[in-house]
Amino acid sequence: MKHKIILLAGLLFTGSSLMAQSGYQWKTASSAGYTFKYVTNDPIKTRFYTLKNGLTVILSPNTKEPNIEYRMAVRAGSNTDPRTNTGLAHYLEHMLFKGTDKFGTTDFAKEKPYLDKIDALYEKYNLTKDSAARKAIYREIDKTSNEASNISIANEYDKMMMSIGGQSTNAHTWYEETVYNEDFPSNATDKFLALQAERFRNPILRIFHTELEAVYEEKNRSLDSDGNKLDEAMSSLLFPTHNYGQQTTIGTIEHLKNPSLLEIRKYYQKYYVPNNMAVIMSGDFNPDEMVKKIDQAFEYMKAKPLELYNPAPEKPLTAVQTVEIYGPSAENVDLYYRGYAQHSKESLMLHLISRIFANGKAGLLDINLNKQQKVLKSTAGYQQMKDYGMFYFSVQPKAAQTLQEAKALLMEQVELLKKGEFDESLINATVANTKLSLLQAFDSNSYRAEAASNEFIMNRGTDWNKTLERADAMGKISKQELVRFANQFFGENYIVGFKYKGEDKNQPKVEKPLITPINPNANATSAFTKSIVDMPVKPVAPKFLDYKKDLNFGKSGIAEVVSVQNVENDIFKMSYRFDMGTYNYKLLPYAAQYLNFLGTDKYTAEEISKQFYNIACSYSMNVGNELVTINISGLQENFDKAVSLVEHIFLNSKPNEAALEELKKSILKNRQNTKMNKSAILGGLVAYAQYGPKNPLNNVLSNEEVNKITSAELMYIIHNIFNYKHAITYYGPQPLVKFEQNIAKLHTLPSAFTPEAPAEKYTYTNTASNQVLFADYDMVQSEIRWFRNEGPYDPAMIGKIALFNSYFGGGMGSVVFQTIRESKALAYSTNAYFSAPDNKDKQYGMIAYVGSQADKMNDAVAGMNELLTSLPQIDKSFDGSKSNALNSIETERITKDAVIYNYFADKKLGIDHDSRMDSYNSLKTLSFGDVKDFHNTHIANKAYNYCIVASEKKVKLEDMEKFGPVTKLSLEQIFGY
Repeated sequence: MKHKIILLAGLLFTGSSLMAQSGYQWKTASSAGYTFKYVTNDPIKTRFYTLKNGLTVILSPNTKEPNIEYRMAVRAGSNTDPRTNTGLAHYLEHMLFKGTDKFGTTDFAKEKPYLDKIDALYEKYNLTKDSAARKAIYREIDKTSNEASNISIANEYDKMMMSIGGQSTNAHTWYEETVYNEDFPSNATDKFLALQAERFRNPILRIFHTELEAVYEEKNRSLDSDGNKLDEAMSSLLFPTHNYGQQTTIGTIEHLKNPSLLEIRKYYQKYYVPNNMAVIMSGDFNPDEMVKKIDQAFEYMKAKPLELYNPAPEKPLTAVQTVEIYGPSAENVDLYYRGYAQHSKESLMLHLISRIFANGKAGLLDINLNKQQKVLKSTAGYQQMKDYGMFYFSVQPKAAQTLQEAKALLMEQVELLKKGEFDESLINATVANTKLSLLQAFDSNSYRAEAASNEFIMNRGTDWNKTLERADAMGKISKQELVRFANQFFGENYIVGFKYKGEDKNQPKVEKPLITPINPNANATSAFTKSIVDMPVKPVAPKFLDYKKDLNFGKSGIAEVVSVQNVENDIFKMSYRFDMGTYNYKLLPYAAQYLNFLGTDKYTAEEISKQFYNIACSYSMNVGNELVTINISGLQENFDKAVSLVEHIFLNSKPNEAALEELKKSILKNRQNTKMNKSAILGGLVAYAQYGPKNPLNNVLSNEEVNKITSAELMYIIHNIFNYKHAITYYGPQPLVKFEQNIAKLHTLPSAFTPEAPAEKYTYTNTASNQVLFADYDMVQSEIRWFRNEGPYDPAMIGKIALFNSYFGGGMGSVVFQTIRESKALAYSTNAYFSAPDNKDKQYGMIAYVGSQADKMNDAVAGMNELLTSLPQIDKSFDGSKSNALNSIETERITKDAVIYNYFADKKLGIDHDSRMDSYNSLKTLSFGDVKDFHNTHIANKAYNYCIVASEKKVKLEDMEKFGPVTKLSLEQIFGY
């Protein structure tokens, strides 16, 4: 949850102003009986309403597709948790999916006595200290909860959202916010608002103890994250008074073990009031009509006096403080400096400084550390909260480099800033890149809604004008002013965190309680849900692509050109697309990496990066197993400059032996780090299961072969890349004919393409019997992934696969989620899906996943195996899944450069038209019997590879042997080095 918001804060600033406008001023207007505020020159025409009961409504219309993005933002999070009940806001977030007295139950009057008893038992449990007595009370909680579950209906909210057509049901809690997010088709607005209004009317805290176990699992996942542990320890020192550092979102283990339903209810009644909440929408609607509907839906809410978190000011930090964390992941060092309040002049400075340090191209860290390979990787950023910000640096050491040495190099860059030793043009370039980023970001309804939500949490939306003008404000900051501020800010006033490779000897975990699986009542339906489902909606007709009409096909020399004209703005995106990759040439990815460090006969590598940043353009060379793309993007006015520069780089780059030697060391160091990454290890086990001992993941150059790479080998690839067959794709404002003329002048092509080397072939495994592939990793949890190959591609299966995935394991309303998490409380994260190949010559794969506490692994495996063996029939869930699958196609609009991507994706599958058409036509005729037959044919009673990453200290060999013969793979077997 937290990391999502960190990213949003960075993106919000990266694109936080538009192309230059004359000014952003607040104005007031009235329409259709409602008064609203808006900011002049706002590119997304955002309206800010305050309803009579104090509810804020923020609307941004965007009619490009028949969908709406929604947020319900509440200005309450872990900051407002009681000191005696940390994690409470996060608990409540989970419980807002459980229903009210009208839905989530078959008969609330019968259910309520059980719920009251559970409330009382938890209060008694919290006051009891004797271990045996606590266990006895918990057994009674478990028994009563099980009885109550015979009346409740699990996941009824998710089923309604699925039937409405929602695709992204979720929520998150952070320091000062809890935000609930959805998207839905615009023709279902009345259904959606009826559901959301009811959801917040009288939430009932039912099915609590299984959801509590899901939170336990979430806590254990955080305890397995070295990065999370480092952040918590550093934040506690950076904010010794403020709850930013003193209370975590999930809460303490002690408080997790002693939850209070009464306190959760008090929290809801205190903070979930209209004058502390905002309904936010961006998408296909008329704002005059939408605000009236929202007002009618939520007018039952009553405002209450608010007492929000008002902390004492933090005292200045006057010394460097050190944190040391040990764990199995790669080593790194972080630095935290305490920043300032949102929209302060100081925070504006720090946002700008963060881009002076790191912008991906021309920052001090980019040029002086990353480009020169003095460290493995370094970055910087500014994370803004309401009361304070946090300026951070992070650096990974290269081979044979200590964390202290890496930190020293980073501090040298701080000194350069303080001395003013940076190019002043970086300020103007940062402004230009910021404006371009926003132009692209505001095209997304999701981004618009997130930006508005963030604004409401920070300042109730009152500073939207400052957000829009932020880039222009940055442009007014002089270099002299920036340097003076940097000298005041960067002193001996930071927290340094060293993450070492080693055993964490204080690794706690939340122990699993005894939980009897509840009855999810999956086939039951409340009267309220029936009323929502039965509400009529105006159908939305799907819009399929016609590649012959929606694409422009041409030629430039001997290269195929595929284009879509951008009629909305002046942004272009162009690619050279090669149908070859590492399967053809193992050296390709190393050539692409080497290119980043090379200069030409005219420019140094550093000067090249600066040139791209100065013209607000980007280029990259991306190498996959079967595809290479060279991508160029930016404003059309700089098209010729950007393309010419890319051509110059590939044709005139010069070898750099010192850079190559450092690159080899970095490659080997990255390989060491990858072998410490549990997600990479699990991915390696799956590749082993799919292809056997020789697979695409481990069939790579050995470390010895890496050390023998020569510049001549890599330069040959770079200089000759355009001699291989490639297509040219273009999305931009130029029509095809003009583009063909333009690119012919800029892009040199041979008279005939050089044939690429034959691609490496890999053999799919045939899993005749169950087997376990195991990798040992020091962790609290266990992660299990089932995998088996399931035959060659068949285009006739497209609809069945879509419906099966939606019903079986594709979301919170799926059979897998309901059973593994909701009913049995065996995991926080679980899913399953039938994976379709991206090429007609490849095979399908059946994949399932559970991440659970190690001591619940056996139960988790048994639970998933039951579902793989026998598909439950839940009629309402199936109807919702089918409706959702159809609706997603009906309301999807593939536009812009996505048309090009879809064309090539279908082409690889041997399909000459929009494949969604086949899926849609197939879906309309499918019944549960069809999905059941599919499950019986492709899923049930099959042998599987159990790919398990866990600690040998926490899982038993004899338990894994019950699944099948166990093969413990070494990291060298998994990765090939």
